[in-house]
Amino acid sequence: MRMRNKPWAETYLREHANIVDLDCVHKHQVTQWFDKEQPIHIEVGSGMGKYITSLAAKHPHINYIAIERDKNVMIRVLDKVRELNLTNIKLLCNDAVVLTDYFKPNEIDRIYLNFSDPWPKTRHAKRRLTNHRFLSIYKQILNQDGAIHFKTDNRGLYAYSLESMSQFGMYFTKINLHLHQEDDGENITTEYEHKFSEKGSRIYRMEAKFHHNFSEFVNQD
Repeated sequence: MRMRNKPWAETYLREHANIVDLDCVHKHQVTQWFDKEQPIHIEVGSGMGKYITSLAAKHPHINYIAIERDKNVMIRVLDKVRELNLTNIKLLCNDAVVLTDYFKPNEIDRIYLNFSDPWPKTRHAKRRLTNHRFLSIYKQILNQDGAIHFKTDNRGLYAYSLESMSQFGMYFTKINLHLHQEDDGENITTEYEHKFSEKGSRIYRMEAKFHHNFSEFVNQD
């Protein structure tokens, strides 16, 4: 998600260092950053934060972390956290490739990937958040029963992700090929999801876990 550059964005984020980490200050100390030690769920690519702040408000017994690399977008997430007075959510303004710099092995209970950039060109496949290089990172930080929850409106990315995860040694506990017709009503929509589902776009969803005794035989370069 790209927004017009706001020169004051970084200053605003730094003024709320109790909520936002711009410099990996909490390296391997994320659990201690929260007021309470609780299960941690993270969203990689949080956009403007409607999804994860809604979760945090609904589930105070879980700690949430929004990860968004664009400071101009992250200020919108911070605004929502402050407006809702949420104490069980923190924000990391960084890229997914550095997740292991923040989190210890087995520290995370769930990862949300919502409407990630599909990077449709084959030469850009390594940038997709369900590429093997990212899956290897997620596997390190997720605990033994940890799961990835994934949503997209892009059929190509969904098919790619099913294949990539399967090859990496993951199994699927839930698959929705038309979420808004099949879901049980518990679905929380993102800003993007609401906009495009209103136009009739099909929303795909999955939940997946790692086989921890699976021997990865694929090339993960």
